[in-house]
Amino acid sequence: MKKNPAFPTSIEEFLEQGEQYYLPHLSIDCVVFGFHDGHLKVLLLQLSNTNEWCLPGGFIQHTEPVDDAAVRIVFQRTGLRNIYLRQFYAFGDPSRQRGKDKLQMPKGAKPNSWIMKRFITIGYWALVEFSKAVPIPDQFSSQCGWVNVTKIPRLILDHNSILDKALQSLRISLNDYPVGKDLLTEKFTMPELQRLYETILNKKLDRRNFQKQILSLEILERLKEKKQGGAHKSPFLYRFDGRKYQLALKKGLRASFA
Repeated sequence: MKKNPAFPTSIEEFLEQGEQYYLPHLSIDCVVFGFHDGHLKVLLLQLSNTNEWCLPGGFIQHTEPVDDAAVRIVFQRTGLRNIYLRQFYAFGDPSRQRGKDKLQMPKGAKPNSWIMKRFITIGYWALVEFSKAVPIPDQFSSQCGWVNVTKIPRLILDHNSILDKALQSLRISLNDYPVGKDLLTEKFTMPELQRLYETILNKKLDRRNFQKQILSLEILERLKEKKQGGAHKSPFLYRFDGRKYQLALKKGLRASFA
């Protein structure tokens, strides 16, 4: 993604001039989900020179559609395009104001800076393939990395609530839309797919009922090859039928996993 040369190129310029380029009082926070080694993970940033953690986020350019801003923000943190992204909620509590303690103040920001004022934020969740994402810190962060959804630390502002709301939205969406294609590798086994659903839902699912229901959606293609190297009987590999998967995203599903 090319940088607009007219936009601030340093933190100092961003803090002083950002309101000229971005909408004031409106931001985006993204909950980026990945799945690895049987665990659902979330991408987090650690703010520079602090022990504070937060969700990836950013601001909307004056002439930029809101959805495009969310796509840009996730791309800047993961290096991935063409991701599955969904707007799920707006957070506008009056207490959403940075700078209530020094740990939440970006280094160099003045108390009356535009970035220190109250922001209403639009929440998006994204599904990405863990192995393809390259976590990239932003200008205010020292690191960007994956954290198990069961081991999330205390986050700044209301970011824990944003994450909880995103998880709730993701779980509900399992009944309406397919999600596996964006989180699993191209080929996977039925137990691996079931493990993904169980991890998202945080509950065990009956093996036979899950297999019957997922196959009834007609979005899977069973391959002739089997997974090798397991201690038990080698299970068949599956992959998603791309055309039917996209159709299901448009028309929705009638499932009852959640």
